Amino acid sequence: MIKRLTYTGLIAAALVTFATSTLTAAPLKIRIQWSVTPAHMTPLIPLAPKGIYKHWGKSYVVEPTRMRGSGPALQAVAAGEIELGGMSAQALTLGVKRAKIDLRVIAQVMSGGVKGWGSSEFMVRDDGAINSFKDVKGKIVAVNAFGGTIDAAIRAMASRANLMPGRDFQVVEVRFPAMLPALQSKRIDLTVLVTPFNLIALRKGGFKKLFDMADALGATETLSWIGKADFIKKNRAALVDFLEDNMRFRQWLNDPKNKDARAEIIAKVTKRPAKNYKSWAFTNLDNYREPHAMTNVARMQRNVNDLNKLGILEPTLDVAKYVDMSLAKEAARRLK
Repeated sequence: MIKRLTYTGLIAAALVTFATSTLTAAPLKIRIQWSVTPAHMTPLIPLAPKGIYKHWGKSYVVEPTRMRGSGPALQAVAAGEIELGGMSAQALTLGVKRAKIDLRVIAQVMSGGVKGWGSSEFMVRDDGAINSFKDVKGKIVAVNAFGGTIDAAIRAMASRANLMPGRDFQVVEVRFPAMLPALQSKRIDLTVLVTPFNLIALRKGGFKKLFDMADALGATETLSWIGKADFIKKNRAALVDFLEDNMRFRQWLNDPKNKDARAEIIAKVTKRPAKNYKSWAFTNLDNYREPHAMTNVARMQRNVNDLNKLGILEPTLDVAKYVDMSLAKEAARRLK
Protein backbone atom coordinates (compact mmCIF):
# COMPACT_ATOMS: atom_id res chain seq x y z
CA MET A 1 0.00 0.00 0.00
CA ILE A 2 2.78 2.38 0.87
CA LYS A 3 4.54 1.68 -2.41
CA ARG A 4 1.31 2.23 -4.38
CA LEU A 5 0.62 5.55 -2.64
CA THR A 6 4.17 6.68 -3.21
CA TYR A 7 3.99 5.78 -6.90
CA THR A 8 0.62 7.54 -7.25
CA GLY A 9 1.97 10.58 -5.46
CA LEU A 10 4.95 10.76 -7.77
CA ILE A 11 2.70 10.64 -10.85
CA ALA A 12 0.48 13.39 -9.42
CA ALA A 13 3.49 15.54 -8.60
CA ALA A 14 4.86 15.07 -12.11
CA LEU A 15 1.53 16.12 -13.62
CA VAL A 16 1.43 19.23 -11.45
CA THR A 17 4.99 20.09 -12.42
CA PHE A 18 4.21 19.63 -16.11
CA ALA A 19 1.07 21.75 -15.91
CA THR A 20 2.87 24.48 -14.00
CA SER A 21 5.77 24.59 -16.44
CA THR A 22 3.33 24.73 -19.36
CA LEU A 23 1.36 27.57 -17.84
CA THR A 24 4.48 29.53 -16.95
CA ALA A 25 6.33 29.03 -20.24
CA ALA A 26 8.31 32.12 -21.12
CA PRO A 27 6.79 34.33 -23.83
CA LEU A 28 8.41 34.25 -27.25
CA LYS A 29 11.14 36.87 -27.61
CA ILE A 30 10.92 38.52 -31.03
CA ARG A 31 14.08 40.46 -31.85
CA ILE A 32 13.20 42.97 -34.57
CA GLN A 33 15.73 45.12 -36.44
CA TRP A 34 15.22 48.83 -36.98
CA SER A 35 17.46 51.67 -38.18
CA VAL A 36 15.65 54.99 -37.80
CA THR A 37 12.38 56.04 -36.21
CA PRO A 38 9.57 56.91 -36.79
CA ALA A 39 10.17 55.36 -40.23
CA HIS A 40 10.55 52.10 -38.32
CA MET A 41 7.89 51.92 -35.61
CA THR A 42 9.69 49.03 -33.89
CA PRO A 43 11.48 51.02 -31.13
CA LEU A 44 8.19 52.73 -30.27
CA ILE A 45 6.45 49.43 -29.49
CA PRO A 46 7.69 49.02 -25.88
CA LEU A 47 6.53 52.60 -25.15
CA ALA A 48 2.96 52.13 -26.37
CA PRO A 49 0.22 53.15 -23.91
CA LYS A 50 -1.00 50.38 -21.62
CA GLY A 51 -3.82 48.31 -23.01
CA ILE A 52 -2.72 48.48 -26.64
CA TYR A 53 -0.31 45.54 -26.57
CA LYS A 54 -2.71 43.16 -24.82
CA HIS A 55 -0.69 40.02 -25.48
CA TRP A 56 2.67 41.55 -24.49
CA GLY A 57 4.40 39.49 -21.81
CA LYS A 58 1.90 36.66 -22.23
CA SER A 59 2.61 35.06 -25.59
CA TYR A 60 5.49 37.30 -26.73
CA VAL A 61 7.74 40.28 -26.07
CA VAL A 62 9.55 42.45 -28.62
CA GLU A 63 13.22 43.34 -28.36
CA PRO A 64 14.02 46.23 -30.75
CA THR A 65 17.50 45.76 -32.23
CA ARG A 66 19.13 48.68 -34.00
CA MET A 67 21.08 48.02 -37.20
CA ARG A 68 22.11 50.28 -40.05
CA GLY A 69 19.77 48.94 -42.76
CA SER A 70 18.43 46.03 -44.81
CA GLY A 71 21.85 44.55 -45.64
CA PRO A 72 22.96 44.06 -42.04
CA ALA A 73 19.44 42.95 -41.09
CA LEU A 74 19.50 40.21 -43.71
CA GLN A 75 22.83 38.96 -42.39
CA ALA A 76 21.48 38.99 -38.84
CA VAL A 77 18.36 37.01 -39.81
CA ALA A 78 20.56 34.48 -41.61
CA ALA A 79 22.79 34.12 -38.54
CA GLY A 80 19.84 33.77 -36.14
CA GLU A 81 20.75 36.99 -34.33
CA ILE A 82 17.28 38.47 -34.90
CA GLU A 83 13.90 36.98 -35.78
CA LEU A 84 12.51 39.74 -38.01
CA GLY A 85 14.12 42.51 -40.02
CA GLY A 86 12.53 45.69 -41.33
CA MET A 87 13.84 45.03 -44.82
CA SER A 88 13.42 45.98 -48.47
CA ALA A 89 12.23 43.99 -51.47
CA GLN A 90 15.83 44.01 -52.65
CA ALA A 91 16.98 42.31 -49.42
CA LEU A 92 14.20 39.73 -49.74
CA THR A 93 15.30 38.87 -53.26
CA LEU A 94 18.98 38.61 -52.37
CA GLY A 95 18.20 36.56 -49.29
CA VAL A 96 16.15 34.02 -51.21
CA LYS A 97 18.16 33.88 -54.44
CA ARG A 98 21.75 34.37 -53.34
CA ALA A 99 21.84 33.43 -49.66
CA LYS A 100 19.32 30.58 -50.23
CA ILE A 101 17.30 31.47 -47.12
CA ASP A 102 13.62 30.51 -47.06
CA LEU A 103 12.19 33.90 -46.10
CA ARG A 104 8.66 35.18 -45.61
CA VAL A 105 7.18 38.67 -45.54
CA ILE A 106 4.53 38.80 -42.81
CA ALA A 107 3.70 42.51 -42.60
CA GLN A 108 4.15 45.91 -44.23
CA VAL A 109 6.07 48.42 -42.14
CA MET A 110 6.27 51.44 -44.45
CA SER A 111 5.64 52.34 -48.08
CA GLY A 112 7.26 55.32 -49.80
CA GLY A 113 6.16 57.49 -52.71
CA VAL A 114 2.50 56.50 -52.36
CA LYS A 115 0.23 59.15 -53.88
CA GLY A 116 -1.01 61.55 -51.24
CA TRP A 117 1.75 60.64 -48.77
CA GLY A 118 5.33 61.73 -48.11
CA SER A 119 8.50 60.45 -49.76
CA SER A 120 12.12 60.43 -48.58
CA GLU A 121 14.14 63.31 -50.05
CA PHE A 122 17.67 63.26 -51.44
CA MET A 123 19.34 66.60 -50.83
CA VAL A 124 22.47 68.56 -51.76
CA ARG A 125 24.00 71.85 -50.70
CA ASP A 126 22.41 74.84 -52.42
CA ASP A 127 25.71 76.13 -53.78
CA GLY A 128 25.12 75.40 -57.46
CA ALA A 129 27.60 72.52 -57.60
CA ILE A 130 24.92 69.86 -58.18
CA ASN A 131 21.76 70.67 -60.14
CA SER A 132 21.05 67.26 -61.71
CA PHE A 133 22.26 63.74 -61.09
CA LYS A 134 24.79 64.11 -63.93
CA ASP A 135 26.59 66.62 -61.70
CA VAL A 136 27.19 63.87 -59.11
CA LYS A 137 30.16 62.64 -61.19
CA GLY A 138 33.29 62.85 -59.08
CA LYS A 139 31.29 63.46 -55.88
CA ILE A 140 30.65 61.50 -52.68
CA VAL A 141 27.16 60.08 -52.04
CA ALA A 142 25.99 58.69 -48.69
CA VAL A 143 23.49 55.89 -48.07
CA ASN A 144 22.51 54.38 -44.75
CA ALA A 145 23.49 50.85 -45.83
CA PHE A 146 24.39 49.00 -48.99
CA GLY A 147 21.67 46.71 -50.31
CA GLY A 148 18.66 48.69 -49.11
CA THR A 149 16.02 50.82 -50.81
CA ILE A 150 18.04 54.05 -50.52
CA ASP A 151 21.06 52.39 -52.12
CA ALA A 152 18.73 51.12 -54.89
CA ALA A 153 17.36 54.65 -55.45
CA ILE A 154 20.88 56.03 -55.93
CA ARG A 155 21.72 53.26 -58.38
CA ALA A 156 18.48 53.83 -60.30
CA MET A 157 19.22 57.55 -60.71
CA ALA A 158 22.83 56.78 -61.67
CA SER A 159 21.72 54.35 -64.35
CA ARG A 160 19.49 56.98 -65.95
CA ALA A 161 22.37 59.47 -65.91
CA ASN A 162 24.77 56.90 -67.44
CA LEU A 163 26.90 56.94 -64.32
CA MET A 164 28.23 53.99 -62.35
CA PRO A 165 28.67 53.98 -58.55
CA GLY A 166 32.28 53.27 -57.63
CA ARG A 167 33.54 54.30 -61.04
CA ASP A 168 31.99 57.75 -61.54
CA PHE A 169 31.24 58.65 -57.93
CA GLN A 170 31.93 57.25 -54.49
CA VAL A 171 29.22 55.75 -52.27
CA VAL A 172 29.76 55.58 -48.51
CA GLU A 173 27.68 54.40 -45.56
CA VAL A 174 26.59 57.01 -43.01
CA ARG A 175 24.11 56.73 -40.13
CA PHE A 176 20.86 58.66 -40.67
CA PRO A 177 21.45 61.18 -37.84
CA ALA A 178 24.97 61.92 -39.15
CA MET A 179 23.91 62.59 -42.74
CA LEU A 180 22.94 66.25 -42.41
CA PRO A 181 26.11 67.20 -40.46
CA ALA A 182 28.20 65.33 -43.06
CA LEU A 183 26.47 67.18 -45.89
CA GLN A 184 26.83 70.52 -44.16
CA SER A 185 30.55 69.98 -43.46
CA LYS A 186 31.15 68.94 -47.11
CA ARG A 187 32.33 65.45 -46.22
CA ILE A 188 29.63 64.20 -48.59
CA ASP A 189 27.83 65.87 -51.50
CA LEU A 190 24.48 64.08 -51.76
CA THR A 191 22.45 62.04 -49.30
CA VAL A 192 18.95 61.11 -48.28
CA LEU A 193 17.48 63.18 -45.47
CA VAL A 194 14.54 61.34 -43.98
CA THR A 195 12.02 63.42 -42.06
CA PRO A 196 12.64 65.37 -39.83
CA PHE A 197 16.22 65.89 -41.06
CA ASN A 198 15.00 67.28 -44.41
CA LEU A 199 12.80 69.78 -42.55
CA ILE A 200 15.74 70.78 -40.35
CA ALA A 201 17.88 71.27 -43.46
CA LEU A 202 15.30 73.51 -45.13
CA ARG A 203 14.84 75.50 -41.93
CA LYS A 204 18.60 76.04 -41.64
CA GLY A 205 18.92 77.03 -45.28
CA GLY A 206 21.71 76.27 -47.71
CA PHE A 207 20.25 72.95 -48.88
CA LYS A 208 17.86 71.85 -51.62
CA LYS A 209 16.08 68.70 -52.76
CA LEU A 210 17.59 67.09 -55.86
CA PHE A 211 15.00 64.28 -56.13
CA ASP A 212 12.90 62.03 -53.91
CA MET A 213 12.26 58.32 -53.59
CA ALA A 214 9.23 58.48 -55.88
CA ASP A 215 11.35 60.11 -58.62
CA ALA A 216 13.91 57.30 -58.34
CA LEU A 217 11.80 54.20 -57.86
CA GLY A 218 8.14 55.22 -57.94
CA ALA A 219 5.98 53.94 -55.09
CA THR A 220 7.89 51.37 -53.05
CA GLU A 221 7.20 48.76 -50.43
CA THR A 222 10.10 50.30 -48.57
CA LEU A 223 10.08 48.23 -45.39
CA SER A 224 8.50 44.91 -44.50
CA TRP A 225 8.88 42.60 -41.53
CA ILE A 226 10.70 39.59 -42.95
CA GLY A 227 11.91 36.46 -41.21
CA LYS A 228 12.71 32.80 -41.77
CA ALA A 229 9.79 30.64 -42.86
CA ASP A 230 10.45 27.94 -40.24
CA PHE A 231 10.45 30.47 -37.39
CA ILE A 232 7.17 31.95 -38.61
CA LYS A 233 5.53 28.54 -38.97
CA LYS A 234 6.70 27.37 -35.54
CA ASN A 235 5.59 30.54 -33.75
CA ARG A 236 2.51 31.45 -35.75
CA ALA A 237 0.16 31.89 -32.76
CA ALA A 238 2.47 34.32 -30.96
CA LEU A 239 3.13 36.27 -34.16
CA VAL A 240 -0.59 36.66 -34.81
CA ASP A 241 -0.94 38.02 -31.26
CA PHE A 242 1.88 40.45 -31.98
CA LEU A 243 0.34 41.63 -35.26
CA GLU A 244 -3.06 42.09 -33.61
CA ASP A 245 -1.46 44.32 -30.98
CA ASN A 246 0.57 46.15 -33.60
CA MET A 247 -2.55 46.94 -35.64
CA ARG A 248 -4.10 48.40 -32.52
CA PHE A 249 -0.95 50.50 -32.07
CA ARG A 250 -1.08 51.66 -35.70
CA GLN A 251 -4.63 52.89 -35.15
CA TRP A 252 -3.50 54.79 -32.07
CA LEU A 253 -0.48 56.31 -33.87
CA ASN A 254 -2.59 57.40 -36.85
CA ASP A 255 -5.24 59.10 -34.68
CA PRO A 256 -4.72 62.91 -34.83
CA LYS A 257 -5.97 63.17 -31.25
CA ASN A 258 -2.76 61.41 -30.14
CA LYS A 259 -0.28 63.68 -31.92
CA ASP A 260 1.16 65.08 -28.67
CA ALA A 261 1.46 61.68 -26.99
CA ARG A 262 2.98 59.99 -30.03
CA ALA A 263 5.48 62.84 -30.41
CA GLU A 264 6.55 62.31 -26.79
CA ILE A 265 7.11 58.61 -27.43
CA ILE A 266 9.21 59.30 -30.54
CA ALA A 267 11.20 61.92 -28.61
CA LYS A 268 12.08 59.37 -25.91
CA VAL A 269 13.71 57.15 -28.54
CA THR A 270 15.39 59.83 -30.67
CA LYS A 271 16.44 62.10 -27.76
CA ARG A 272 15.15 65.07 -29.78
CA PRO A 273 12.41 67.56 -28.87
CA ALA A 274 8.86 66.25 -29.25
CA LYS A 275 7.91 69.42 -31.13
CA ASN A 276 10.02 68.15 -34.05
CA TYR A 277 7.46 65.40 -34.71
CA LYS A 278 4.04 66.85 -33.91
CA SER A 279 3.27 68.35 -37.32
CA TRP A 280 4.16 65.42 -39.58
CA ALA A 281 4.81 62.06 -37.90
CA PHE A 282 2.12 59.52 -38.78
CA THR A 283 0.27 62.02 -40.99
CA ASN A 284 0.07 62.17 -44.78
CA LEU A 285 3.30 64.21 -44.71
CA ASP A 286 4.95 61.01 -43.52
CA ASN A 287 5.37 57.71 -45.37
CA TYR A 288 2.39 55.38 -45.63
CA ARG A 289 1.70 52.63 -43.09
CA GLU A 290 -1.10 50.21 -43.92
CA PRO A 291 -3.53 50.01 -40.95
CA HIS A 292 -3.74 46.21 -41.09
CA ALA A 293 -0.07 45.69 -42.02
CA MET A 294 -1.00 44.31 -45.44
CA THR A 295 1.86 44.19 -47.94
CA ASN A 296 1.07 45.39 -51.47
CA VAL A 297 2.42 42.39 -53.36
CA ALA A 298 1.95 43.96 -56.81
CA ARG A 299 3.94 47.03 -55.75
CA MET A 300 6.72 44.91 -54.27
CA GLN A 301 6.87 42.81 -57.44
CA ARG A 302 7.10 45.97 -59.54
CA ASN A 303 9.96 47.20 -57.35
CA VAL A 304 11.87 43.95 -57.91
CA ASN A 305 11.18 43.97 -61.65
CA ASP A 306 12.28 47.60 -62.02
CA LEU A 307 15.54 46.99 -60.17
CA ASN A 308 16.17 43.94 -62.32
CA LYS A 309 15.58 45.88 -65.56
CA LEU A 310 17.99 48.59 -64.39
CA GLY A 311 20.64 45.96 -63.74
CA ILE A 312 20.71 46.83 -60.03
CA LEU A 313 19.24 43.53 -58.89
CA GLU A 314 20.63 40.67 -60.94
CA PRO A 315 18.28 37.91 -59.74
CA THR A 316 14.52 38.41 -59.95
CA LEU A 317 11.86 36.84 -57.74
CA ASP A 318 8.24 35.73 -57.79
CA VAL A 319 7.40 37.83 -54.74
CA ALA A 320 3.99 36.26 -54.08
CA LYS A 321 5.63 32.94 -53.15
CA TYR A 322 7.42 34.61 -50.25
CA VAL A 323 4.64 36.82 -48.87
CA ASP A 324 2.40 35.30 -46.19
CA MET A 325 -0.42 37.67 -45.28
CA SER A 326 -2.46 34.95 -43.55
CA LEU A 327 -1.14 35.99 -40.13
CA ALA A 328 -2.06 39.64 -40.64
CA LYS A 329 -5.48 38.67 -41.99
CA GLU A 330 -6.16 36.50 -38.94
CA ALA A 331 -5.07 39.33 -36.65
CA ALA A 332 -7.27 41.83 -38.51
CA ARG A 333 -10.31 39.56 -38.16
CA ARG A 334 -9.87 39.62 -34.39
CA LEU A 335 -9.99 43.41 -34.34
CA LYS A 336 -13.28 43.43 -36.23
